Amino acid sequence: MLDLRSSNPVLADTQLAADSHARPATQLATVAGVAQKTTIAVSLAVVGGIGGGVLVRTVGQGAIWGIFIAALVASLVCFFALWRKPERAYWAAPLYSVTQGAMLGVMALLLDSMLADRGITAFGGLGLQAFVITLSITAAMLIVYRAGLIRANGRFVAVLSTLTIGIGIMYLAQFVLGFFSIEIPGLSLQSATQGGTMAWVGLGINAVILLIASLWLIVDFQQVETAVASRVGKEYEWYFAYALMVTLVWIYLEALKLAFRAAMMANDRK
Repeated sequence: MLDLRSSNPVLADTQLAADSHARPATQLATVAGVAQKTTIAVSLAVVGGIGGGVLVRTVGQGAIWGIFIAALVASLVCFFALWRKPERAYWAAPLYSVTQGAMLGVMALLLDSMLADRGITAFGGLGLQAFVITLSITAAMLIVYRAGLIRANGRFVAVLSTLTIGIGIMYLAQFVLGFFSIEIPGLSLQSATQGGTMAWVGLGINAVILLIASLWLIVDFQQVETAVASRVGKEYEWYFAYALMVTLVWIYLEALKLAFRAAMMANDRK
């Protein structure tokens, strides 16, 4: 049995049966297979993002909450469907990718409209900027991992896990305090619209969180490679594609927020 541990809820405390003696070579997962299916999942997310934007423009602002709720429900369905059942990932990964893509596409559209209200135009749109940032980070982390510059040893994972839990608590606190119109300084996007010191604090916090999210790709890459070396079944290719998408969605979200903050601050400095 292969024990994979990660902050990624898909990979956390999940045991993957190697069962190498019972599987013909053609039924084993490969790194190339995981990469191919992850590419498909990313493409579906892009399609979902475009579709979400078109839906909002066609139906109106009323479609926004529907898309957000659908994305949340789909995420929960995929997570629980895959609990100890990775063979279901062939449909869960595409479903997750499309719905999360739609949600992020709508978020990008909303942030673009906030900039437009202030007479600011983001080059290519915030969605495209965040996509380029996400691809660049993924390529950089892959190069770093392949070069052996960072290895996900126990201490590395422990530190990242602690920081990630702290981020989760901070976001949860902001969510609860939001009901009382209280904001954690620099955490919410509202700080970007206020300018001054808080805008810089918010940009710094955003950049640190993006870095932490990006470093989890190192852990994910290593876990995929370890699983493949342990001769897990081919059905795990979609499973790992789904797991990688969870991390990539987080990175894209933070990249989107960072692009928004940068656009606001660049305008303030004019």
